Order: sequence, then structure tokens, then C-alpha cells
Amino acid sequence: MITEAVVSYIKMRRTCGFAFESEGACLQRFAAFSAAKGQHHVRSDVAMEWAVQARSAPARARRLGIVIRFARYARAEDTRHELPLAVLGAEKAPRPVPYIYSQDDIRRLLRVLSQSGYRTLRRATYVTLFGLLACTGLRLSEALHLRYSDITADGLVIRRTKFRKSRLVPLHETARAALERYLEQRRAYAPLDDHVFISLRRKPLLVADAERTLRTAARKIGLRRESGQPRPTIHALRHTFAVRALEACPDDRDRISQHMVALSTYLGHSHVAHTYWYLDATPQLMTDISERCERFVAGGRS
Repeated sequence: MITEAVVSYIKMRRTCGFAFESEGACLQRFAAFSAAKGQHHVRSDVAMEWAVQARSAPARARRLGIVIRFARYARAEDTRHELPLAVLGAEKAPRPVPYIYSQDDIRRLLRVLSQSGYRTLRRATYVTLFGLLACTGLRLSEALHLRYSDITADGLVIRRTKFRKSRLVPLHETARAALERYLEQRRAYAPLDDHVFISLRRKPLLVADAERTLRTAARKIGLRRESGQPRPTIHALRHTFAVRALEACPDDRDRISQHMVALSTYLGHSHVAHTYWYLDATPQLMTDISERCERFVAGGRS
């Protein structure tokens, strides 16, 4: 029966360490749809009929992809399950070109933040938060979840990651000094809360507040989104960190591979391919790639 097979599949994926929440719910809806059609095994036509009900092309492809992966598992035990063909295209839309801040952009952002609003902890909070994001490439959620105990002599311990993996993020001595200066102010402000970044309400800083503050500061310094172009966001600070790190990559094939793996680990990417995506983010990186390819073809050093 398809319902029992779905339950078994979800349990197997979660046992392997996957959260499998949205995918599991999706398969349960498919099982209910199939049962309503009087089908107790995966049928290609039923899977297609269910998948095309999604609103967007990537969502339709994703629905079908989830069923296909489940069908491969189910067929190992029962060959009556059909294996639908992946005929609805890619499951994910192409990743957009990221916005990349210049060093001057970041300096001006921090300057305007240091002068905005009343002379309260708010200024120090946002200057330190955005400065930390710019120099470490942390996700905003990772920074907002930081506790005092996560600041160690070796760096920041990132415990609540996007993919449930912990990692250590080393800090430059200047970043560590700036963080310590902020904490000296912050500890007396809300001593009962051990979150590093807090609001004037003496509660953990909210994502929406941070995003609103960045948008306001970006407008003040004239960073505006052109039609059809990426816009300056908090996450763009992470993109910028990754791109600058790649621009500093050593000019040697073996060292490039090591650099990419190290950067992927540092950023907490689930797969190194997500790090390679940044290679086409700026004209400088594309020029570097082109020049190295030319040297390789010519028989020179790559």
C-alpha cells in the first residue's frame, strides 16, 4: 500500500539525518491523492496529474521529483510501483546574480548606522552585527542565535545552522576586539538574557528589525536597486564575503581545490557546489577564470 510505503520512506530518511519535513508532507498529500483515485501504488499518470496542480514550473518539477525519488525506494520492495519520468524540467529556478558590496559601500553603511537614531545601544548593536556579518560571512539567523557561550578563544561556535551542523568560525583579532567592545556595553543592558544581539526592548533582535534597518541605511547612502538588478540585502553581505574570499584564492590548481573546500566548510554550505556558484558572481572572478583557462590550454601553469 502506498500510504505504508510513504511512512516507511519518511522514517528511513529521517533516520539518516534528514529533517524531511516539507518533502514528507508532500508525499503524504500524494498518497492521499492516489488513494482518492483508487490507486495503491505509484502510477505515472497519477503522479503527473498531481504534480501539475502546483502553481509554478519549479514547484511542479519538485513535486514530481519527490515522487520519483520515493518510487525508486518503493520499487525495491514492490515492482508494481511505476517510476515516473522527469519530464517537468528543473526542480529549482536558476539562482539569481548576487548583489556584491564594495568595501566603500560597507564602510559607509557602518558609518551611517553608527550615527542613526538616539545614542543608545541600538547604534552599537547594528554596527557590530553588520560588521560581523561582513567579515565572517555568517547567515543572519546564525548571528542572531549567538549566545555568550558561543564566543570562544578559537572563534564563534555556530550551533544552529541551516543544515543542523555545528561549525567553528575563526575571528580576526580586529573582529574579536570590536565584538568585545560591544559586549562591554551590552552586558549591563540586559544581564538576564545571554543572546549576543538584543533590541531596545531587551529581547533577542528580530530578523525583520535587522532587515528594516539595513534597507534604511542602504537608502541613506544611495544604494538603490536598478531595474532587473539584484538589491542590497543583509544576505548580500554573505555573498560579498564569499566572493572576496574567492578573489583572494591562490593561483594554483591544488591550492584552489583546498581553498574551495575550506571556504565551503567555513560558510557552512551543505555541498561544495554551492560555493562554486560564486565563481560567476563578478567580472573580476570571470576574468581570472578566463585567464587561467587560456594558460591551461596554452600549456602553462593553471
